Amino acid sequence: MAYTDDIFSFSAFDPARLTQSWREFAQQGTSHSRDAYGKMKTAAEEATRTVESTIHSAQAGSMEFGLKAIDALRTNTEMSLSHMEQLIGAKSFAEVMELQTTFVRRQAEFTVEQVKVMQEAAQKVAGDISEPGRQAAEKVMDAFKPS
Repeated sequence: MAYTDDIFSFSAFDPARLTQSWREFAQQGTSHSRDAYGKMKTAAEEATRTVESTIHSAQAGSMEFGLKAIDALRTNTEMSLSHMEQLIGAKSFAEVMELQTTFVRRQAEFTVEQVKVMQEAAQKVAGDISEPGRQAAEKVMDAFKPS
């Protein structure tokens, strides 16, 4: 009695189908590996561009920040020299006290303004430096989201 529908019988085993299944499995694995490699290569290239952009932004920002600091230093020096000239020309102690009070008040106001300018410059530099990285991170995360 030949029972051909038995899945456990030796005659139901087809080596050609097994080979084909393994071949398809290997091809799928290769295809997925190529896709993953392509995505990783693209992400690495994008990261390189991001780092270059960040370095350029940091360099430009530090240059701008440095120029603002030099400008503030120059203004402080000019104010101090002008104050010294006025003190030298003072005729009385009361005039010296008035000049000194005015100078200290102006210096305090100017210092507050300098702090605001430097704070704005620092925030701008920080934003300029972090923006390329944020954009690149979003782009990479979008690339790895399941389709």
